[in-house]
Amino acid sequence: MSKIYFQGTFGAYSHLASLSINPKAEIIPCKTFDECFLKASKNDESRIVIPESNRITGNIGIEYLIFKYRLNIYAEYFQKIEHNLLAIPGTKIDNIKNVYSHSQALSQCSKFIKKYNFNENVRADTAGSAEMISRNKNKQDAAIASTLSAETYGLEIIKKNIENEKGNLTRFLIMGKKILQPEFKNKKYITSFLFKLKSKPAALYQSLGGFAINGVNLTKLQSYPEKNSFDSYFFLCDLDGHIEEPKVQKSLEELGLHCEDFHVLGVFEADPIREKNS
Repeated sequence: MSKIYFQGTFGAYSHLASLSINPKAEIIPCKTFDECFLKASKNDESRIVIPESNRITGNIGIEYLIFKYRLNIYAEYFQKIEHNLLAIPGTKIDNIKNVYSHSQALSQCSKFIKKYNFNENVRADTAGSAEMISRNKNKQDAAIASTLSAETYGLEIIKKNIENEKGNLTRFLIMGKKILQPEFKNKKYITSFLFKLKSKPAALYQSLGGFAINGVNLTKLQSYPEKNSFDSYFFLCDLDGHIEEPKVQKSLEELGLHCEDFHVLGVFEADPIREKNS
C-alpha cells in the first residue's frame, strides 16, 4: 500500500485532501513540513501532500523546502476550505469566549470572530486545536477546523461555514522522490521549475524575454531569498504548457543562459478547477 505523509494531525485540511487524492493509501501525519519532505526524499514510493497557497491568504510558506529537497511534483489538487466552529457537545455559542486555530484560519474567519467578540488564540494547526478542545472539555473554548476534525475528535459543529468568503480554495501539491512525467497529449499541462540567476544587472528582465517572444504564459513567478542571504534569490515559477512543447523548450533554453541554477520540479496536468475559476 502506498504511503501519503501530511503535516498536522488527523482531521487537518491536508488529511482531507489526502483522503480525496487517494483514499486507499496509508495516510500518516508529520509534525512539521520538513519531516514530510525528509520522509519522501528517503523513499521512492512515498508521496507527500503539501499546501502551497491559499486563494485568499496567499502563500503557505513552504518554498524554501521545495528549493532544498527538490522533490518531483506529480499533480496539483484544489481543496475547498470550509471552516466550522467546533466545541464540546452541548455547548451553546453564548458559552464560548476563546477560539483556537491556525493563524490563516483565524484571519479567514475574522468577521465571524469579531461579531461574537471571541478572544483569538493562534495554534500550529486547525486539527490540533480541535484535538486540544476535545481533551480539555472546557465549554468556554472552541476551535475553527474542518468537519473531519469534528468527526475525528467527537466535537459538535456549533456553526458551519463561518469563513469570510465562500469558495475559498487551498492548492495542494502531490510530491515525491521518483521523477515521473506525463506523456504529452492534447491536455492542459503546467511545468513547474525553480531557477537562480547569474549576478548581473537586469538579469531577471533579460531572462524572461524568451517567454514573451515564444508566447508562453507564466502563471506564477515568485522570488525567495536563499537561506541566510538577502542578496541571493531563487525564483519559483509555473508556466502553462508541457516541457516537450517546442515553444516551452525554447523559452527554457533562453532562460538557462541567464541561470547559475535551474531545476525542473515537475510537469503535470492542470487541475480542471483552474478553468472554472479563471
